Amino acid sequence: MQRWNSLDDVPDGWGPSVVSIGVFDGVHRGHRTILDRAVAAARAQSASSVVVTFDPHPAKVVGRPVPLLLGNLHRRGQLLGEVGIDRMLVLPFTREVSEWTPEEFVQRLLVDRLHAVHIVVGQNFRFGHKQAGDVDLLAKVGDELGFTVEAVTLLSGGDVPVSSTWIRQRIAEGDVAAAATGLGRPYSVDGPVVRGNGRGRPMGYPTANVEVREEMAVPADGVYAGWLIRADGTRLPAAISIGTNPTFDGTERRVEAYVLDVDLDLYGEHVAIEFTDRLRGMVKFDDVDQLVLQMGQDVDVVRRILREAT
Repeated sequence: MQRWNSLDDVPDGWGPSVVSIGVFDGVHRGHRTILDRAVAAARAQSASSVVVTFDPHPAKVVGRPVPLLLGNLHRRGQLLGEVGIDRMLVLPFTREVSEWTPEEFVQRLLVDRLHAVHIVVGQNFRFGHKQAGDVDLLAKVGDELGFTVEAVTLLSGGDVPVSSTWIRQRIAEGDVAAAATGLGRPYSVDGPVVRGNGRGRPMGYPTANVEVREEMAVPADGVYAGWLIRADGTRLPAAISIGTNPTFDGTERRVEAYVLDVDLDLYGEHVAIEFTDRLRGMVKFDDVDQLVLQMGQDVDVVRRILREAT
C-alpha cells in the first residue's frame, strides 16, 4: 500500500477513487465494516480505494483533549493494507485545514485531488470547520459534484458501538481480552528495549524494558500473559509487568517483558509487546522473597494461558 503525506503527493490526474475518511485509530472491527465496504465499492467501480487520515490528531489542533492512541501511523498503514486499501493519504491537519468549510473540504480534498466517485464513512461522520458538515450535507454536495455517499451503521459490541473510545476504556481497565474482541486482534504496544534497573536478572527473571511513547494507550498496571515480537516477526512467549515496581518504591511506570525460558540480549531492538490476558493487579510485597515466589507462580499461569491459546 502506498502512503501519501500531503495533498501534493497525490499525482496529477489521479482517480477515480472510492474514499473513506477518519482517524481510524486502531483500525478496529468497527472501522473494518467501513473499510470493507470501500474496498468492495472500489473494485465494483474499477476505482482505487483511498483512506484519508490525519496527523497530528485533529483534537490537538483545535484545542480539545487528545485521546491516547491505539497505534502509530506506520501500524495504521500496515493494517489498512491488510484490509485491502490501495492508498493512505495522511493529511497534515493544520489550523488552516481546521478552518475549511465543509464545502471547501469536499472541493479541495475529495474533488480536486482525489476525484472521488464514491465516499464511504460512518453514520456519525462530521467534517469541516467546527464539524459543521454531516453525512446528509456530504450527500447533498455529492449530488451537485458527481459522487455518491454511503453511510455505514456502526458495529455493535454488546450494549455500545465498537469504537476507539470503547477500546481505550477497556485497555485502561486492563481488560485486554475485551479490547482484543473490539480490535479483532490482540492489543499491542511497541518501542525500543532500553536499560532499566537490572533487578530482574539476579532474581532469575531478566526482563526487556520497552520504552513506549507517552501518547500510546498502555494497559492498567498489573501482570499479563502475552508475546514479545521481534522485528523479524519471531514471537516469544512472555510474562509482562506494567507498573512502577512498588516493592522497590519505584516511581517510573514501565512496560517490562520476561521472555519465558530464553535469555536474550534485546537492548536496542525495536519490539512489540502483545497482550493476551491479565493475571492480576500490581502488588507491593513485604520483601523480595515474596515477590520472587509470586513471579514464579505468575510464570506458571502465563505458560498455561499461552499453551491453551495456541
